[in-house]
Amino acid sequence: MRKKNNKQILNHYSAWKYVVLIVTVSIMLLSAIPTWYGENAAVQISAKGGVMPTPFEIQRVLKDHGIDAKTIEQQPTRTIVVVNSTKEQTNTKEALNSIIHNEDRLTLALEPAAPKWLLGLGFEPIKLGLDLRGGVQFLLDVDMKEVYKQHAQQLTDDLRGDFRKQDIRAARSEMTNNNQVIVRLPSEDANDKIRAYIRTQYPQWQAKNGEGNNLVLSMNEDEQTNLRNLTVQQNLQTMRGRIEQLGITEASVQRQGENRIRIELPGVQDPAAAKNVIGATASLAFYAVKQEGTGSTMIIDDKEGRPVRVSRKPVLTGDHIIDARASMGEMGSPEVNITLDSAGGSMMSDFSRNNVGQPMATSYSEYTRNAKGQTVQTNKIISVATIQTQLGSRFRITGAGSLADAQQLALLLRAGSLTAPVTIVEERTIGPTLGAENIKNGFAALALGLGVTLVFMALWYRRLGWVANIALITNMIMLFGLIALIPGAVLTLPGIAGLVLTVGMAVDTNVLIFERIRDMVREGRSFAQAIDRGFSSAFGTIFDANFTTMITAVVLYSIGNGPIQGFALTLGLGLLTSMFTGIFTSRAIINLVWGRDSRRDVRV
Repeated sequence: MRKKNNKQILNHYSAWKYVVLIVTVSIMLLSAIPTWYGENAAVQISAKGGVMPTPFEIQRVLKDHGIDAKTIEQQPTRTIVVVNSTKEQTNTKEALNSIIHNEDRLTLALEPAAPKWLLGLGFEPIKLGLDLRGGVQFLLDVDMKEVYKQHAQQLTDDLRGDFRKQDIRAARSEMTNNNQVIVRLPSEDANDKIRAYIRTQYPQWQAKNGEGNNLVLSMNEDEQTNLRNLTVQQNLQTMRGRIEQLGITEASVQRQGENRIRIELPGVQDPAAAKNVIGATASLAFYAVKQEGTGSTMIIDDKEGRPVRVSRKPVLTGDHIIDARASMGEMGSPEVNITLDSAGGSMMSDFSRNNVGQPMATSYSEYTRNAKGQTVQTNKIISVATIQTQLGSRFRITGAGSLADAQQLALLLRAGSLTAPVTIVEERTIGPTLGAENIKNGFAALALGLGVTLVFMALWYRRLGWVANIALITNMIMLFGLIALIPGAVLTLPGIAGLVLTVGMAVDTNVLIFERIRDMVREGRSFAQAIDRGFSSAFGTIFDANFTTMITAVVLYSIGNGPIQGFALTLGLGLLTSMFTGIFTSRAIINLVWGRDSRRDVRV
């Protein structure tokens, strides 16, 4: 009876395992199919900022320009115009601009060509990286000098108030050109008192004795490093927000080095538009207008070059702006409607309540790089308005310029103000033609490697070789499906190299198993027994080999960036799918066909 039971459980899979196998492979196949169809060139029209033209109007305009659109699909938030080629894509955008009158609403895009029912299930093509799709790459430098300067200026202003509170008369604080603060004190007793005060209230600043009773304050190294990390991280988040406002998907925004940011925009064929937004550092600030001799003030020129004296400390900065929309005002002039967060709304409400009838200035600032490569800040007052009533979290400003200028300012304010100015130090453009060539060459190498491997396995292992080939093809289907399913996964040219490597590693799993089966047959076991022992004895070796390689893939993905991450991603996912297909799928097929084969003279 025991032998009979052993025969019953030998090379047997429960029904639920076959169900899991079939369902998993089916889902991965559906996920991989949209990639096979590819993508179509398209132009997206955003519904924000104006009236949406009807499909009939769009079709009429395109016919007038000799363009035949494949499809025009109108959705609640956008209209998608699919054309036949990337050349027609650019011409379509120019033609539609004649009825949209706002280029910011038009975005070049690539739309999946798969059937609608398949896309409706949530499956999409694999997202391609910059080297495969083409696009543009920017390298930005975050200028920390301005950040350190702002903190030094803030300390200077705070110390002036502290001196009054500490009743230290004749004490002055001044900021130097190298972002240090010099504190000029009247006596040695005041020196000791202020040094102790700074040690407790401003521990991030180091105080050293200067000439006479003066103190020289400088930011310590740890605080500079911490401030740099926070600033770059904040700028990273702001850049991601701006790219979302541009309607660009599949973008990569990563830190590079201490104070640089690398941005990759696959599929972008109009880099000038992206450059204008990504490199812009425009922000707003609201100031109380002051008279000369009324506290700490500064002068900012308005658009006509006339000086306006305002408080040195702003009432509110652009950090509190959560939404901004451009529109035409009642008088026919462009305006920007601003919405503040709760903290900003409270600050504006308190200030306006206490200053009804007083003027408030709106300052527009931006950073540019001069001929010497130095970052220069430009400030100008775009409007001075008298506060008529208490303001809340919603109000509007005028004076931004034309409607296009107001729309550009609104976009930047929605995406957030940068905490430090950035400048584009490198720009690389990869054309779609070169990307298509990379895809062709990469997948040709993959097809060649896959084809040679399939022929070798079929000839060398005969019947089991065909099982390995089925498992290998299933492995590639699952790998493509998995890459398409994972959010944020992008296939790059090094990623294709990872796919080619995966082919060899997937076959290696079957080679180990089949060689163990051969050894068991040579020892005189039946084919069924050899299959059972072969899979069991090879599993430990296969798991160890794949696990150690997976550690390498995880490390590469964690500390690498760009192409390295693309390679590590496909390598890691390929290890998972090859283990699944090489052991589970192969065993399921072999169990069904030869699981009860008791012959002992089978050639493997």
